[in-house]
Amino acid sequence: MIDGKASNSIVDGATISIVIITLNEERNIAECLESAIWADEMVVVDAQSQDQTVKIAKQYTDKLFVRPWPGFGRQKNFGIDCASCEWIFILDADERFSRELREEIKQLLEGKGSVEPVAYRVPRRNYYYGRWLRWGGVFPDYQIRLIRKDCARYNDVRIHENLIVDGRIGTLNQFLDHYTERRITDHFKKFGAYTTLAAEQKLESRKAVHWYDLLGRPFIILLKTYVLKQGFRDGIHGFIVSVFASMYSFVKYSKLWDLARLHGKEEHLC
Repeated sequence: MIDGKASNSIVDGATISIVIITLNEERNIAECLESAIWADEMVVVDAQSQDQTVKIAKQYTDKLFVRPWPGFGRQKNFGIDCASCEWIFILDADERFSRELREEIKQLLEGKGSVEPVAYRVPRRNYYYGRWLRWGGVFPDYQIRLIRKDCARYNDVRIHENLIVDGRIGTLNQFLDHYTERRITDHFKKFGAYTTLAAEQKLESRKAVHWYDLLGRPFIILLKTYVLKQGFRDGIHGFIVSVFASMYSFVKYSKLWDLARLHGKEEHLC
């Protein structure tokens, strides 16, 4: 068993912990942790997986915590609190460090103290249906992931949580690899849960759904993604991703209309 530290960890610079939250990620977790084994520490926070995720993760780190799911932001903040290193990289189970990104981070942290920036955004490339996409607004998909532990926390929202950073944010150059939807069926695994969470969150600030929410918003997203952001340049892959983005909007607002109706908040659809 690996104790959370790699033999090639950063010796003369700031230390780094990799924080990963999981739920039924047996397909992804081994490759994810393999790509992170260079770090000083790996922290896995699991939301009571029903598959082999925990068993696999135990082969890579002893800093494994299993707890009920409290929400995305709270779970990641718990992982940050459990980390012992000065710097943290938040990694999803379906993401991998490229060799170039790993080397860039190691060079950055060598000799690094408390000098700003206190966080870094990283360009992410997304893998859909067997190929990397470069158009449609999915590349480069910048994400704030590398943070100094005492300078950033996630906000507490149902979905699309954000890091609130106290200090200047820099930008890395090398790519984080995101194996997001490898097959069409992968889209549907997240689609139902994510649109429900998005609708529930929107319900807190919206009482009505209008015809243009159901018709106009999905059309605008399709136009923006496929035409204005040139998703068509990725061929059939780009078309499918654009349609799914449009569908996401339609389903989210349909669920919002239904929730408003059930909660007695419905105003006339007009």
